[in-house]
Formats: sequence, C-alpha cells, structure tokens
Amino acid sequence: MRASANDDMERERGRIAITGLKAIQLRQGSGQSLVRVETDAGVVGIGEAGADGPATRANLQWLERVLIGADPLDIGKLYHQMMGLQHTYQAHVPTVSGVDIALWDLAGKILNRPVCDLLAGRFRDRVEIYYGIGPADATDRARLEEWVAEFRSHPHGYRTVKVDWGHLLDDARLARPHVAAEPGQTLKVSDLKIVQSAYENLRTAMGWELDFIVHCHNEWDVPSSIGLCQALEESRPLWLEDPLQVWFSEGYKALRTAARVPICTGEKIEGFRDFLPFIIEGGIDVLHPDLCWCGGISGGRRIAELAEHYGLPVALHNCGSLVHNMANVHFGASVRNFNMSESRLYVHPYIAEMGGLDGFDLTDGMLAVPAGPGLGIELIPEVLRAELAAGEPFWD
Repeated sequence: MRASANDDMERERGRIAITGLKAIQLRQGSGQSLVRVETDAGVVGIGEAGADGPATRANLQWLERVLIGADPLDIGKLYHQMMGLQHTYQAHVPTVSGVDIALWDLAGKILNRPVCDLLAGRFRDRVEIYYGIGPADATDRARLEEWVAEFRSHPHGYRTVKVDWGHLLDDARLARPHVAAEPGQTLKVSDLKIVQSAYENLRTAMGWELDFIVHCHNEWDVPSSIGLCQALEESRPLWLEDPLQVWFSEGYKALRTAARVPICTGEKIEGFRDFLPFIIEGGIDVLHPDLCWCGGISGGRRIAELAEHYGLPVALHNCGSLVHNMANVHFGASVRNFNMSESRLYVHPYIAEMGGLDGFDLTDGMLAVPAGPGLGIELIPEVLRAELAAGEPFWD
C-alpha cells in the first residue's frame, strides 16, 4: 500500500531548499504573470499571479526574505509568512497567490502526486467549466439563434456561458451609455426593458437545458441592480455576477433580500478577510474568488472552508493561462462545495500549446484532472518565448 501524502511530505521535509524566484508576463495573459520557484534539487514549481511582470518581480524581491533557503514543502507556514509581509506596495497578494500555486505544483512534483491529492483528496475526477464569451447581440434573434446553434455544437460540450454586458447590448442603445468599469451607474426603466427583452431572447434560443451567467463588472448602483434582477426573473440566469462595487456594503444585503436571482461576486477581491463580510453578513449566494488574486490555492481553500460552514458554493474566476486553468481544476477536484470554473482553454491557441496539450480531456463541459504530478503540466520554453509581452525578460 502506498504511503499517504502526509507521510510522503514528512519524509521529504528538509531535503530541498528554495533558491530562486522569477516571473514573466505573456502578451495575451490579461495582465497576469507566470511565477517560477526554483530549488537546489533542480525541481521547479510554476504558478500564476494576478499582476503584471514588473509588479510581480518587484514583490518577489520583497518575498525573498522568507522564501530563499526555505523548505518548499512548508507551504502553510510560508503562506502565513508571505501574507504577514503585506505592505502598501500594489500587487502583494496577487504575487503571493502566484508563489503559493507554484509551491503546490512544486510539492506535487517532489512527492510525485497530483496537487489535488495533496489537499483534501478528490471529491471528483472531473470539474465543470463554463464558456466565457457570449453572443455579440441578443437583440437580433436570427444572429442569436446562429450563435446558440454553434454553442450547442461546440466540441467541448459546454452547458453554461457567461454573457458580458458589453457583448449583450450595444451601449449606444441604452438611454445613457454606460462607462465600463465605472461603479455606481444607473439604469433607466427603458434600459431595463431592453435588457429584459434581450435576455428573454437568449433564454428562448438556449432553452432550459443550457444556462447563462450575467456579468455586470461591478458597474451598477443598488436600485439598478434590483431592477436588473427583476428584469431577469423570467429568463432565470444561473446568477448575476458582480453587480455592485467590489467591496462589501449594506447594498449587497439589500440586493440579495430583494432579488429572486442568485448574486455572485468576488473575482477582484484580494485575500480571505475581504470575503468575510460577504459570507457572514449574508450578502451573497455564490462566492467567486480568483486563485491568482485571493492568495492562491491556500487562500482559496480558506475562503471555501468558511463558505461551506454557511452553506455557500464556490465558483472560480479565470482569465489566465494554462497554469491558472489547471490550478482551478485541482482546486475544484478537492473542494466539496465547489460549483464550476470559468475556462480560457478555448480563447487563445497558445494556452493549450504552452503545455503541449493537444488533446486535454474536456467533454460535456467537464474537464478531467490531469494525471501527472503537481499541476500535471510541463511548460514548453519555445512557446513561452514566442508569447512574451514586449520588453519582458525570459526566466532562464
């Protein structure tokens, strides 16, 4: 009988030390960076940080004081030490997130085990993922039906799609065009009528066997968000995502009380503490952290464990590379109250190519957990070099 992961970890402690920290930014990576943790044994771990290359490298210099010379298997201790170094520089928690993911990848490679098997074990071998790009125009029924037909025939068999506000409606059709990423904007009754009609068109075209998510990018005020939920009641989206400002306010409680549509948020929140009021004060139905922002796999698990006590599911945001995608898969396999994850495997060809994944196992909208050690991927240097952002140094 094979020894447990804990036994393997205890046996390997003290044998390997961290010797280097590096980061690179890819040109199509939504402003995120890949993080590389090097050791004196030649084994490396790869993670992803929710910050650009220069910011991540600046923060890695700050983190060197606790990481260089440390045992990479002391993940819990290192996580607390890194978070304890938090300072006023931007991108600290996103950088810690990237290092934490890399440490879990490194531990899996050292112990020859998949990351999910080092966590709480597997609750599932496949995780549900959703498609992140909705129809360009839901007011044009003919074009919408064409899009839905293509969506139904997608080889990956997705069952859920996220519909961005800008993808659904041409801003010029609103009574007052909204400004992207500007919080507290107001929707007029005429705006809500357009929204209601468009989403009812989408539901009619999709039927009830498929689901959609409405993404608001933290742009609307409380009355508008309540009105939006009312406009969406008949079309029944899976949830309304990021309707209000990023941080918790009493407005979230008011919205959740008034709404008959589930409320979801969290992709832009850094760290465990800022999720607490959403959970404890009852301001949310679905938590939506981003592992590259919230403290990595370690931070995400703390959020999920508290959410489970309050009976709340956890879905994962994702706008990153193959590393981010696979971190989400391992997290989802090992968290009991996991719901689903956004995926970017289909957005840019390089995302699969950077790990040589010509045929990842994604069918019926379910992605299989990679069988290899760590995150189950090995990045191809030639692909990374070709995809470097302008002016970025390579990490060799």
